[in-house]
Amino acid sequence: MASGLVRSLAVVAAGVIGLLPMAVPALADEGGGGVQYAPTMVILDASGSMERPDSGGTMMDSAKRATRSFVSAAPDAAKVGLMTYGTSTGNAPEEKAAGCRDVSLLRRPDTLDKGALTAAVDGITARGWTPMGVALKQAAEALPTSGPRSIVLVSDGDDTCAPPDPCDVARELKKQGVDLIVHSIGFAVEANARAQLTCMAQATGGTYTDAPDGRSLEQILPRVSGAALRNYQTAGKPITGTDKYRTAPKATPGQYLDTIGQKETRYYAVDVPDGATAYFSGTMSFPRKSGISVTDDLNTLTLRVYGTDGRDCNVFEHEMVTKSSDGVALTVAKAWDGATKKKDGKTAADSCKGGGPYYFALEWDHVSTGVPERLPIELLVGLEPAVTDPGPAAVLPVTAFTPPTGPDVPTAGGGSFNVATELPGSGSYTDTLQRGEFVFYRVRLKWGQGLSYRVHFESNGHTGIDNMSNVQTVFYTPLRERIDSDFASYTGSENVLPNQFKSLATVPIRYGNRNADAYELRRQSVEGWYYIAVKAGATSSEGPNVPVPVRVEVTVAGQPEAGPKYVSAEDGGIFGEQRAGGTGGGTGETGGSVEPAVAAEASGSSKGWIVAAAGAGVVVVLLALVGGFVLGRRRRG
Repeated sequence: MASGLVRSLAVVAAGVIGLLPMAVPALADEGGGGVQYAPTMVILDASGSMERPDSGGTMMDSAKRATRSFVSAAPDAAKVGLMTYGTSTGNAPEEKAAGCRDVSLLRRPDTLDKGALTAAVDGITARGWTPMGVALKQAAEALPTSGPRSIVLVSDGDDTCAPPDPCDVARELKKQGVDLIVHSIGFAVEANARAQLTCMAQATGGTYTDAPDGRSLEQILPRVSGAALRNYQTAGKPITGTDKYRTAPKATPGQYLDTIGQKETRYYAVDVPDGATAYFSGTMSFPRKSGISVTDDLNTLTLRVYGTDGRDCNVFEHEMVTKSSDGVALTVAKAWDGATKKKDGKTAADSCKGGGPYYFALEWDHVSTGVPERLPIELLVGLEPAVTDPGPAAVLPVTAFTPPTGPDVPTAGGGSFNVATELPGSGSYTDTLQRGEFVFYRVRLKWGQGLSYRVHFESNGHTGIDNMSNVQTVFYTPLRERIDSDFASYTGSENVLPNQFKSLATVPIRYGNRNADAYELRRQSVEGWYYIAVKAGATSSEGPNVPVPVRVEVTVAGQPEAGPKYVSAEDGGIFGEQRAGGTGGGTGETGGSVEPAVAAEASGSSKGWIVAAAGAGVVVVLLALVGGFVLGRRRRG
């Protein structure tokens, strides 16, 4: 029996839709109606000063190009509005009274209509004054009255119409408890405007970013939008587990989405060929709640394996998470090798050996106070055929880290395994994390390759107890099993993970690693996407929660080599990721095929309910709480 840390995550309750040139989801509402993105209002400065020249045209032209890029990459289900100011009057003194009321709502923050939004952007003409405070107030009023919301404001100067001062407006919104974050971008601004835009962003827990020219703005606007807040988006083909193994639905390799009730056990069947290895994982989420005591704030998830006749194989994984009311989630996974073992014909243990149907049962066995009766659960199923030749033998040591020499590459981590941002190989990648945010990156490793990485949490210009929080990074396998993690305290000064006494790295990925003496090396035995998760914890006080710049440095070493020779071709990939519409091992919307083993006797059918439940989102995390660590126990049988 082994023990480990299961750490929880406090998720910031606001954000913008994410994109870098690929879609990154923002906070999903907890209501029904499918996956819902946090409504976002983009405010473009169209004052007369935006007619100043910039490379390739005017500053207004550059702002339009950046916004078009934002729109084209946004998820179809995102809710994006567009507001501008300065388009209806000139900027002469006699026009100031009218110009300081000149705010136009061009598109409400409804489900994205890319054509209409792009047309609205194209029609903007810069002319007038800069009523930034008025625009900020009206943008907040145009957004929904509850739930997370966000504003992204691009301006080339300070407010020319105050009062109201935009920083005062932002402070008032925060004081009223409005669940809104403002992110500001200063486009070739001077010191006064920079101070005002920074104040406005920090008052709401948002970010301020300098864009010195149009080319920078075209890179920064999508990055700021993606970095604000990224929350887990569930994905998978609907499946309905049952309360008995005999009626369990059969699942092929792929990703699935079900629901699970309190104290409920859900069975799923997988036909495992003789000699094959089966992979199965489950992830469930917990909504944010307030006023829950620590002793009543614990959840556990257990995964058990049953043999061909429903016999208990006495193999299980057990995961626990505390402080569930922070909006955390929990994952449990198992690589099952029973089908690789030969039956001896002498004992009942033969039911758990060789090929045949196996049953994976997930149980939500310990339930915290105040959670819904049912929650979404995301499943990942994989099958790896038997081998005739395992390929090169396992080798040590782990991959050595080599500091990158090239320029930093701006990126925006995704909010889940499903939309983790790809890091194409060795290099240095920069991002900005909101406090309480946990983001995912992924690196593809081929047979023979290894990975090592470090995370630099850069100085954010603030010090003191109000700026103190926990930071952490977690390293995952393609099955979402945790390889290793490290954490530290962050006070505003630079910190680096892992510390000098450890490394976060794999050995060369080889099939034979599964037979290694060290358990963590056994998990490094499948080529595919390896995940790097990075967390910036919320501060322990009600301070400004200033965002944290991060730099992820990656080393991918080793030449790709021939992997194992399988007895049969696995054209779809272990997790169905190479099949048309496949998941990529947990990176898409669909799973494999599902069929009931016999007439379904579903325990609380989830069809139709899944879509509504998915809006709650999921965050698969093993994290540390700010101000102390919550210990969980991981048990294996």
